[in-house]
Amino acid sequence: MLERSPSPPDDGKTLSQTLARGGLVTLQSQADARSELVGTAPTDHETNRKNMALLIQLRWTAVVGQMVTIGVVHFGLGIPLPLERMGAVIGALVLLNVSSLVWVRHRAAITNNELLVALMLDVAALTAQLYLSGGATNPFTSLFLLQVTLGAVLLDSRSTWSLVALTCASFVWLTLAYRPLDLPPNPLSETYSLTVLGMLLGFVLNAVLLVVFVTRINRNLRERDANLAALRQHAAEQDHIVRMGLLASGAAHELGTPLASLSVILSDWRRMPDLAADQELAEDLAEMETSLQRCKSIVTGILVSAGEARGEGSSPTTVTAFVTALVEEWRDARSARTLYFVNTFGEDVAIVSDVALKQVIFNVLDNAYEVSRDWVELVAEREDDNLVLSISDRGAGFAPEMLAQLGKPYQSSKGRTGGGLGLFLVVNVVRKLGGTVTAKNHRKRGATVRLTLPLATLAIGGNFDG
Repeated sequence: MLERSPSPPDDGKTLSQTLARGGLVTLQSQADARSELVGTAPTDHETNRKNMALLIQLRWTAVVGQMVTIGVVHFGLGIPLPLERMGAVIGALVLLNVSSLVWVRHRAAITNNELLVALMLDVAALTAQLYLSGGATNPFTSLFLLQVTLGAVLLDSRSTWSLVALTCASFVWLTLAYRPLDLPPNPLSETYSLTVLGMLLGFVLNAVLLVVFVTRINRNLRERDANLAALRQHAAEQDHIVRMGLLASGAAHELGTPLASLSVILSDWRRMPDLAADQELAEDLAEMETSLQRCKSIVTGILVSAGEARGEGSSPTTVTAFVTALVEEWRDARSARTLYFVNTFGEDVAIVSDVALKQVIFNVLDNAYEVSRDWVELVAEREDDNLVLSISDRGAGFAPEMLAQLGKPYQSSKGRTGGGLGLFLVVNVVRKLGGTVTAKNHRKRGATVRLTLPLATLAIGGNFDG
């Protein structure tokens, strides 16, 4: 099913109505999208929440690592350590982690400052353990670099430099005040070997933790950037629709006056005896008047879809009645009897008949009919609290690049300038109703476009009891 602009004569009304509806009724939603884009706090807060979870995981790793290291040094190497005080620091880390888990679960948003505080507490705990185990002479002072690196990735510039200042101050303090290790009487070479071994373990630990946690943090940041890009694209699409909608509505207003004048003139001509006596001329006048009425109908449809005649634009109905009437109207307007309608919706639901939604479905049906004149199928079904409309054809199917860019403007197989707006408008109108549009090719031939619409947004008065 290749996406295309509607073909005359009947498809002009479909496109113009969809243009107006898809543009003008999105003014408020466009403002909402812009506010989301300008205030990207929700995206940042979600990313910060994930990063805080990673810091909690890192703290658990630190707890386990400190317990193992203290046990090996104290009991394995025979170097006495203040187990009670070092155990108190570990207990404080465990308590901090448990409280952090509860706090994050009930916290609506995580800010940059809160991440900074979490990293500073980790630096304080590391400084306390180093103070109790040799101070700056402890080879595990290299773990300060892990905190600085995490801060550089997670925090803004000012907060990162604050963390750098704290780690530097902590290191300087550890050179002046610390509890010296009571090393066993070993030859110098063995003491040197222990120092080198500690440095090696510190380096390996730093490298492994940096790779593991920075990789995960970068993944979170990439997801945030992707969300921001999607918001920007959404705002750009809204701008595009509004411009097209305003153009269509403005053109409808401008055309109203000359069309009314032509209608009066033609009516006067038809009443003139000399013109009425000429049968051929009378037939031409009748045809002109019919075409004029069609133009007026298209203009009226644009204004109705734009919301300027809401009394004519919507009415109470049910899902079955709406879809059935839509199928019959489309068949009559296109003189097409190859549209097969299958209704498996089940128990009927009261909804509001929406002009924009009808024109969206017409647009997809027109696309399918253009490439598959002998068979088009519309299936209406219910999935949970959603109305699902699947429109299938036996055409050539979508090109892979069109499937990848479904709903983007100017994605057309016809190569016409300005073409490729049909599915773009369909996707955006359905999205305004809270629904989604998907498309897929069949294995052998043809394609299916699937419209999923929440019944709650179509229900009368916006109330729906699923």
